[in-house]
Amino acid sequence: MDAEFLALPAAALTDAALTAATRAGAQHADLRVHRLLTQSIRVRDSRVEAVTDHSALGFAVRVIIDGTWGFASHVALTPDTAAEVATTAVTIAKTLHPLNRERVELADEPRYADVHWVSPYELDPFAVPTSDKTALLQDYSRRLACADGVDHVTADVLQVKEQTFYADTAGSAITQQRVRLHPSLTAITVDAAAGVFESMRTLAAPVGRGWEYVTGADGVWDWDGELDRIPQWLAEKVAAPSVRAGPTDLVIDPTNLWLTIHESIGHATEYDRAIGYESACAGTSFATPDRLGALRYGSPIMQVSADRTEPHGLASVGYDDDGVAGQRWDLIRDGILVGYQLDRVFAPRLGATRSNGCSYADSAHHVPIQRMANVGLQPDPQRDTTTTELISRVDEGIYVVGDRSWSIDMQRYNFQFTGQRFFRIRNGELHGQLRDVAYQATTTDFWGAMEAIGGPSTWRLGGATNCGKAQPGQVAAVSHGCPSILARGITVLNTRTEAGR
Repeated sequence: MDAEFLALPAAALTDAALTAATRAGAQHADLRVHRLLTQSIRVRDSRVEAVTDHSALGFAVRVIIDGTWGFASHVALTPDTAAEVATTAVTIAKTLHPLNRERVELADEPRYADVHWVSPYELDPFAVPTSDKTALLQDYSRRLACADGVDHVTADVLQVKEQTFYADTAGSAITQQRVRLHPSLTAITVDAAAGVFESMRTLAAPVGRGWEYVTGADGVWDWDGELDRIPQWLAEKVAAPSVRAGPTDLVIDPTNLWLTIHESIGHATEYDRAIGYESACAGTSFATPDRLGALRYGSPIMQVSADRTEPHGLASVGYDDDGVAGQRWDLIRDGILVGYQLDRVFAPRLGATRSNGCSYADSAHHVPIQRMANVGLQPDPQRDTTTTELISRVDEGIYVVGDRSWSIDMQRYNFQFTGQRFFRIRNGELHGQLRDVAYQATTTDFWGAMEAIGGPSTWRLGGATNCGKAQPGQVAAVSHGCPSILARGITVLNTRTEAGR
C-alpha cells in the first residue's frame, strides 16, 4: 500500500469527526477518506494523441440522527475541518428529519479494527514510466497498422488506483487499495469510395490487475495471437454476407455474454431498483421482491452468484463503503430468483439480518449507494464442455464473439445486443463471418432458452469500468465471469434492415 496514502492523518480525522458527530447527537457516524488516481493514454496511428493524469482526494462524514441521514464532505484533511464537516452533516440530518418518510436502520456488522486490504496485482501501473507505457501501445499499434487492409489504429489504456480509509463509531477502521486497468486496440478499415468504414477491437477485458496484464507477462491474455489475427478477422467481416433475420440458435462467447449478464441480471437484482427506490439511469426492475423464490428467471441449469471477493474482479473489495466484509452469495439457483444485492440500509427492508456488502461511492463528495457486485454465471460443474462442443450441437446458427452496442428497457426485461464478430454455424462447424447481426429477447425468454453451458475451461472474466447509476451520477467498475452458452431459437435482427438501409 502506498506510503503516501498511509501518511494521511486518518486517525486524527477520525477522532475529530466522530467525536464531534456523537457529541451533536448522532446515533451512528462514519468517516471515509477517498483518493482516486487515474491515467489514460491514447495513441492514434502510432502517435501519442493524449496522456491525461488526474488525482482527487477528500473525505466525507455520514451521520444518522433519529433515523435520518446527514452527509457532508471536504478536501482539507485537517482535524478542525473534520469536526466542522461532521457538525454540518448533523445539521443536515436534523433539517431533513421532518421530510423523512422512512426511518434509516442499519443491519448489524462485526467490528473490523485496524484492517488493511490490497487487491492482487504484480506491477503497479503508476510505478511504470509513462514513456514505457506509451512505447508499448505504439509497438502494438504498429503491428496492426502494417497489415494489409488496416487504415487506422487506435490504442488506449485506462489505469486507476483507488484508496480508501473507513472508520465508524462502532470501532471499525479499514484501509484499502485497489488497482484496475483496461487496455484496448482497434483496427479500422475505410472504403473511401463507398464512404463507409468497419472496425475490429481487441477483446481483453478490464481487470483488477497490474501492468503485467498489458505486457502479457502474466500469461492471462494472448496479445501476440490476437494482434496477429485481427486484420484477418477484419477483412473477413468486411466481405461477410448480411445476416438473415429470424429465430436462430446461438452459441455465445463469454466476451459477449458478460454484458447480457450485466444488463439483464446484474442491474435487475439490485434491491433498490427492485423496490422502485432507484429509478434513475434506466432504474427499476421486473424482478420484484414479491417474486423472490418463485420467479423462473431461466432454465434449470442457470446458476448465478454475486461476489465481492472474486480474484481480480473490478468490484472486488475487502470491505465496502458501509464497513461490510466482502462476500459471495446466490442470486439465481436452478433458474429461480433467490437473492438480491444489498447494503446495510436495504438489508433490513428485505428482512435480511446482514448486508452482503454492496455499498460504494466513486468520490469523497458522493454519498455511498447500493452498487453492483461481480455477478457471474457459473460453468457446468459436472463436465468441462468446450465451446467447440457447444458449436457441434448446432445445425444452423451463429457463434457470437465480443461486445459492442446494446439497449434494454427500464425494467431490465426487453433487450437487444450486438457484438464484434459473428460466425455462421453449419452442421456443427464454423463457416465464415456474418454482418449486421443483433439478438433480441426478453430476459426470461433468453435465459429460459439456454440449453447448455460450457465448462470451467470456457469461463472468462469480462466487465466494464463505467457502469452508471444515481443522480448525481456515479460510475463504478464491475466484472462478470461466465462460460460459453448454447441458447435455442433466439430472435436475430438484421441491423442494416432495421436501420432502413
